[in-house]
Amino acid sequence: MNLSILLIIGTVIGCLLAGKCLIHYFQLESYQFPGYFRTLRRNLLKAVLPGFLMTVLLIATLLLTVLINPRITWIHYAADTIVLIAGGFLIGKATSEKNAKKAFVLTPRIKRFYAVALIDLTLILVLVSGGIDPAGGLKTTEDRIGIAFVIIFPALLPLWIALSGLLAWPIEKGISELYFRDAQRILISRKDLIRIGITGSWGKTSVKFILGTILEEKYHTLVTPASFNTPMGVTKVIRSKLEPGHRVFVAEMGARHVGDIKEMCRLVHPEIGILTSVGPQHLDTFKTLDRVIRTKYELIDALPADGRSFFADDRDICRKLYEKTTKEKTISGLDPAYDDVWAENITYSPEGSEFDLCRKGERTPCRSQLLGELNIRNILLCTSVAFGLGLTAEQIARGIEKIRPIEHRLQLIRNPGGMSVIDDAFNSNIRGARQAFQVLKVFPEKRIVVTPGMVELGEKEYEMNREFGEAMADCCDRAILVGKKRSQAISEGLRAGGFAENNIHVVSSLDEATALLRQIVTPGDTVLFENDLPDNYTE
Repeated sequence: MNLSILLIIGTVIGCLLAGKCLIHYFQLESYQFPGYFRTLRRNLLKAVLPGFLMTVLLIATLLLTVLINPRITWIHYAADTIVLIAGGFLIGKATSEKNAKKAFVLTPRIKRFYAVALIDLTLILVLVSGGIDPAGGLKTTEDRIGIAFVIIFPALLPLWIALSGLLAWPIEKGISELYFRDAQRILISRKDLIRIGITGSWGKTSVKFILGTILEEKYHTLVTPASFNTPMGVTKVIRSKLEPGHRVFVAEMGARHVGDIKEMCRLVHPEIGILTSVGPQHLDTFKTLDRVIRTKYELIDALPADGRSFFADDRDICRKLYEKTTKEKTISGLDPAYDDVWAENITYSPEGSEFDLCRKGERTPCRSQLLGELNIRNILLCTSVAFGLGLTAEQIARGIEKIRPIEHRLQLIRNPGGMSVIDDAFNSNIRGARQAFQVLKVFPEKRIVVTPGMVELGEKEYEMNREFGEAMADCCDRAILVGKKRSQAISEGLRAGGFAENNIHVVSSLDEATALLRQIVTPGDTVLFENDLPDNYTE
């Protein structure tokens, strides 16, 4: 009797269930193969463990079946299949993240992935192992090769996940293109709709929400929610959220590779482009800062001849890009001698900030609940766009006062016990971190920073985490570093900044950091949570 198809299907299903954490990694990396394999390298033990356990289970199941029942029937194969599926489920449950920050979601795409994986892996196993009877002995070389392949099949699980993703790619590309074209059709039909694109190395999401709040003083505005900044994410928003009453559509545009912004512009066709910042982000995929710059500028290149561009003045890269732009342009910042829109008389407090909004002799007092200079710059960038769309200074000031703290972005949370928390978990760049540290210095009493450092910086990661630690040394009394590997560079920077060694605490997880905080925090203290890494970066 040939190796039962039941046993083959059981092995494949068991492996797919056991590999839940691997499929989760694939999902977290937006189904991109380079990112998936980088995650496997970072989490090598976690990556190989499900396949190893399934291999042990398969060997044990086959041996027990042959030893106990020399004459194997379909009933025995059915029992083995149940054992493998149940075992795979338990392995998958045991090896998955228990408290994932971004949970594994059984989306329609994941369901299609499972279907493709079940078919292609079953076919592979049938073709290679065909004709083998575990109870009949291994009489030929083909038999021995076949049974060896069956046994090592689970151990290659990370590669099978990648292969299945590759085979599913044409299907996903076709489906995505259909949805993409439908979203294009919807936007093309809306001749009255003002389309705005926002990109930058950081600040995109904050600027998006600030702009949406201000523009609502005059226009019914649709802003892409949360961190929806990919072609498919924005496509989904257009197809499900855009209503006839909307006058403005604001799309955040993220990028990890050259050409990503160009693809987003092919969808949105923005008439207004906003550049929030340009810097060394996602260097693990971009490799060089020059490629980051070229990619971010794809938004400005994509604007029509009569399009309008808006730049944040960083006195560095953004200013240079502003100067080279030939389309209608506006720049905002804190330089009255250079900027079209700027702020003066800025005061900061734990409750927010106050400033005078200025342009061409016009001055308007404004108040905001948002913390720090970086948020003032973000507000100025949005006000320059609002002025360009015809809002009055009074409407803009009213909108600024309505802006609520943006979740996980310098968000102040008052604890009933008297402790203040500054949640900056979604910040992952050195410039934003420096601004957060300056905000922290405004607060009295003991100041504590909890951080895992920064990632996706390629070869510069160690250097920039060291710089991050040195900047931190000047603003806090205690530092809790999450993750022993990455904390080495941060600790080195803290010590270089004159920080006391006994005030540096290194922990393995955020849960451990929280437990330590309970021991050391007293009423009146302030805790800054700076960056929070996704599950695929957890050590």
